[in-house]
Amino acid sequence: MKKALHTIKAIVTWFLMVASIGMMVFTIISVTTFDQPDRNLFGYKPFIVLSDSMSKTDFNAGDLVLIKEIDPSTLKEGDIIAYTSTDSDNYGETVTHKIRSLTTDANGNPGFITYGTTTNTDDETVVTHEYVLGKYETHIPKVGTFFQFLKTTPGYICCIFIPFMLLILIHLIDSIRLFRKYKSEQKAELQAERDEIAKERAESQKMMEELLKLKEQLGTTTIGVNSNDAATYTQGNDGEGNLSTDTKIF
Repeated sequence: MKKALHTIKAIVTWFLMVASIGMMVFTIISVTTFDQPDRNLFGYKPFIVLSDSMSKTDFNAGDLVLIKEIDPSTLKEGDIIAYTSTDSDNYGETVTHKIRSLTTDANGNPGFITYGTTTNTDDETVVTHEYVLGKYETHIPKVGTFFQFLKTTPGYICCIFIPFMLLILIHLIDSIRLFRKYKSEQKAELQAERDEIAKERAESQKMMEELLKLKEQLGTTTIGVNSNDAATYTQGNDGEGNLSTDTKIF
């Protein structure tokens, strides 16, 4: 069970890490690249679709369309292009519509009549070559919607802040656990050293007691020998042929 929990924790940690880093990278790329006519991503210009003017046939609002730069003179009827609008109601915005026909503007410049397939209504002005940003290649559904959500406060909290906070919390818990383990091991080592010192002290004390006991035994033996020597007498001649018991030999 402990091993399984450890494995689950490792998987969750790696998932949060990858998700957090992915969200951060996606945010940086999207902010610096999406809807930037002068930027490209792997050779494509990404734009977020803001309306459903092409939802009937090709893509919906919130999708991310990828536009490939192309020579406008090679475009033909039926191609979908992204261009900078000069219409009065959305001047300067990037629009992705289908070419209905090739034409020229009032000054004789070549251009295109474009329209949205949902309304099937022609755009107000002719799109001349200088305003063409590129040809539509493909789209990624709902990426634009997610990016728009990510730019909001709830999106930032859910997709970036909370994952990073969970990672920090997990690492904080691990750090506390490792610190407690370290303190426990340190305490165990100190206790082991104390036990070893106490053991050595007990052995020294035992050895001292044995030495004192041995010294005591040696002292008793010496006293006994001295007593025997002091009681030894020699017999002498008293001048009359009798042995004298008053002479001591030391």
